[in-house]
Amino acid sequence: MRTEARLFTGVAVFFAVTAVGYGWFSEEPAGTAVLAIAFLMAALVAFFLHVQYRRRGPRAQDRGDAQVVETAGPLEFLPPHSPWPITTAVGSVVVALGVVYGLWLLLLGLGVLAHGVFGMVFQYAGRADRAGPGRPGHPDRAGQGSNSPLRDGRSASTRSR
Repeated sequence: MRTEARLFTGVAVFFAVTAVGYGWFSEEPAGTAVLAIAFLMAALVAFFLHVQYRRRGPRAQDRGDAQVVETAGPLEFLPPHSPWPITTAVGSVVVALGVVYGLWLLLLGLGVLAHGVFGMVFQYAGRADRAGPGRPGHPDRAGQGSNSPLRDGRSASTRSR
């Protein structure tokens, strides 16, 4: 994530320089505020990516001698059927209508929207198979019973016993 952190650091520096220059040469505070907020948002993303790089170490994408195979990781779980995206969309529409028609509708929409967002976040929070392939505690961690390639290029199902 070092490359991404550097990219967003460059974007943040650009917005900072632009905000200072715009604020110096113009007398409009709105444009300066927008550029300052853009700087803060880019700096926040750059900070997050830098912290993740320091915490997790270099990835294969950060090394020049890495192979494409090294970037492959376990596939994450994606829910097949979920009512929460539709609930969130309906909540967003009701919030937008509440901005037009009144506070009571806006508050109702915020409730539906919050319900949908929390539903998506916590839908599979108590899932029993949280340890996926490649994670500690999963049977495929040792290479047993999977078709993933081993370090020597053979698959686990075809290796010699």
